[in-house]
Order: sequence, then C-alpha cells, then structure tokens
Amino acid sequence: MRAALCLLAALAAAAPALAQSEETVTIDTPLGPVIGTLETPAGDPAPVVLLLHGFTGSRDELPVAGTEEGVFSRTARTLAEQGIASLRIDFRGSGESPGAFADTTFEGQVADGLAALAWVQANPAVDGQRLAVLGWSQGGLVATAVAGRSDTPDALVLWAAVADPKESFGGILGAETLAAGLAAGDAPIPVKLPWAEIQLKRGFFEGIQSFDPKAELAGYAGPLFVAHGTQDTTVLPHAADDFLAAHDGQEVKWTAEMDHVFNAFTGPDTLDQMLGETIGFLKPHLQ
Repeated sequence: MRAALCLLAALAAAAPALAQSEETVTIDTPLGPVIGTLETPAGDPAPVVLLLHGFTGSRDELPVAGTEEGVFSRTARTLAEQGIASLRIDFRGSGESPGAFADTTFEGQVADGLAALAWVQANPAVDGQRLAVLGWSQGGLVATAVAGRSDTPDALVLWAAVADPKESFGGILGAETLAAGLAAGDAPIPVKLPWAEIQLKRGFFEGIQSFDPKAELAGYAGPLFVAHGTQDTTVLPHAADDFLAAHDGQEVKWTAEMDHVFNAFTGPDTLDQMLGETIGFLKPHLQ
C-alpha cells in the first residue's frame, strides 16, 4: 500500500497546481434527460474520463469515511488535480436524473452511458478525442458495453466490475427474489437489500439472465485496467481474471486487500492507493 500511496503523492507533486471547476449538466437523450457533473481543470481542454456508478448508487457515490467526499467525487477531484477532466452521471431513475428507479435495466444504463460518451466527445470544454471510461460494480458491467459497442475509449477502467450477473445479483438479491422478478408482470416488485428497500421490474431481472459483460468487453481492443479486492464478497475476485481472459489487448490487473467498496467505510487510504495506480495507468493513454 505504501508504494501506491507514494505514487499518488509523486503524481500530485509532479503535477502543477491547477484550479478546477465543477458544473452540473443535463444530457438530453431519446429516453430522457441524464444529470451529471462535469469537473474540469483550468487551461486548455483536458482529456476526460466518464465515471459510471454502481447499483442503487449515484454520481458522487458512497461517502468515504473521514472525508466530506464520495468515492466518485473524490475520484473526480483527484483526476482534475492531475489535469484530467471527468463527467460523472446519474443513470436515469438514480440520483437527480428523472425517472423511476424501478424502470432501471442494464440496457437502459448502457444507453445512458453511450449518450454521455457522445456528449463529452462533442463538448468543447473537454478534449473528447482523449477519452477513458471508468465503471464501478454494476457501472463496470455497463462500461464493458459502452466500450465494446463503441470501441471509442482510449482506455477502460473496471473497478470491482460485475462479470457474471447471475452470480453477483444472485448473491445480492437471493434466488427467491430472482425467481419472483422473472415471474412478475408489468408492476414492480419490492426488493429488500441490506442497505435499502427498492422496487424493480421484470426487465431488470431479465437483464441478469441475458446480459454478458465478458462478451461485451470482447468488442473492445483498447487498453484495460482491472482492479479488484481479494476480500470482495459482492463481486467475487475471480471476476478480474474472467475479464482479462475475455479481453484481447494491453491490460493491467491490480488487486489489494479490500472489500467491494475499497474499504471506504474505514477511510480513504485504499481508495487513494487504487486511484494512484489508476491515474498512472491512464496518463500515458490520454496524452
């Protein structure tokens, strides 16, 4: 851990002090508006990273103990300090984006991600020709399709990403809930999670059966960074190797003794370690 934290410190020391700005934006899509936060360093338009949040999350993501930041808001700030812009979005039905969470599906989130990708490519505030995508957990599942179907990103980062939806969501939701969801009609069914009570419709459960992140990733030939925790019980650690086996191209695997939330409940140290490794990977590909 010390070496990676030293890497982040070295990157910070080497980078010039950059003022940065944060702007709430609305991305119009055929399926409805998506709300996001565009964070940019001062100066010429910078390369940009699209951040895709996880299941039941939102664009700032899980609060990090001992800080006033979420996992993604901290990530965005750190990227900007290194001269890299970012766009973090709320998928439709999550956070501030309109819609009902019960209507969420993997394919709907992929559509949101592709719309956000096109938006940053066309936005003069950033250099959309130097572009990476980063997804965490379910956001990583979505990122495989955003990258694979577009083959656009200069780099792809998967943090504890879902490689096998049946395995991961089977563990989260349980077999009884999966069966009830597939048998449901058009009305949503209640779902009780350890951290929230939500509603989901049949379309979400159908996606668990049909969506194949590894096959989606196979369409992406660019550089890949996979980070996973050896103590992750939500998305099991073998997911990292599954993704590497599905990908043909330059790739880096990074692991640490961390859980599915990068030990964020105890503080930022592990997240910052992972951020240092991630930024070290991204920089050469976003030059």
